[in-house]
Amino acid sequence: MIRLSNDRLLELLDYPSLVKALEEAFQAEITVPMRHHHDYPNPKEGIDSTLLLMPAWDDGQFVGLKIVTISPNNSAYDLPSIQGSYTLFDLPTGQSILEMDAKVLTNLRTAATSALASQYLSRADSRHLLIIGTGSLAPFLIAAHASKRPIEKVSIWGRDIKKAERVLAAVEGNSLSLEVVTDLNEAIQKADIISAATMSVNPLIHGRFLQAGQHLDLVGSYKSDMREADDEAIRRSTLFVDTLQGAPKESGDLAIPIKTGICTIEDIQADLFALCSGQHSGRNNTEEITYFKSVGHALEDLAAAKLAYERSEGNSN
Repeated sequence: MIRLSNDRLLELLDYPSLVKALEEAFQAEITVPMRHHHDYPNPKEGIDSTLLLMPAWDDGQFVGLKIVTISPNNSAYDLPSIQGSYTLFDLPTGQSILEMDAKVLTNLRTAATSALASQYLSRADSRHLLIIGTGSLAPFLIAAHASKRPIEKVSIWGRDIKKAERVLAAVEGNSLSLEVVTDLNEAIQKADIISAATMSVNPLIHGRFLQAGQHLDLVGSYKSDMREADDEAIRRSTLFVDTLQGAPKESGDLAIPIKTGICTIEDIQADLFALCSGQHSGRNNTEEITYFKSVGHALEDLAAAKLAYERSEGNSN
């Protein structure tokens, strides 16, 4: 069995190739059972943690399984909230053939999924990216979005300025203009793409500040009581999701406004299956505000793991 280090995984999975692999996967015959989602008490931290089991298999080659825990307070220990592992199996024999850390795999495929959605939903001339959140996913989102759009400027906002500066330092050395911002509402009004990766319970993005032509990329809020954008953002936007199976139920960004009558499931225009297969063309015009909510899907993990395996076989560490 091949065991990939985090550094090796980062070497193997460049964003153009990974985005293409994801696009193909959303058009392929891949079986993805509903993931197991278990919230369990974490008395020491005073907030529940979450266990996720995410299986997927294709039409005869591979089976993959991701096991992760999500501990919202891990930032206090300078640890990523996501911990876990991913195992790829040979489907005919059931033999485990590849294993890797789930944190980096999840960050890579989540960011690549956002970039995939962006190629359908953001304006082609989008140059200013706003990142909301300072967790481990933030640098990945910057690189992924910059791989699909001509991003020139990146603004970073977080509740802790030092952590925002740490994100900035992690992506320095490229041609991007980088800045830490402290006034989130002002920053929202200036960006072309707004990418939020937080665990906020209360909305951070308020619809009254949104501007025509913007694209919202919401990848945080993985539980039904978490929200990154408010009702007004829903009202003003055209809605898209990664999967209709998960996003409307698992995240408060959609579950809450659906429950309160702000929108309905029918208001969601398409998921990535429909976008990638050409059933929906995505953005209609340059004035439209697009809203993409992602909660993650085991198909994405399998596609990324397959690509890593194909590139690493016989040349791993």
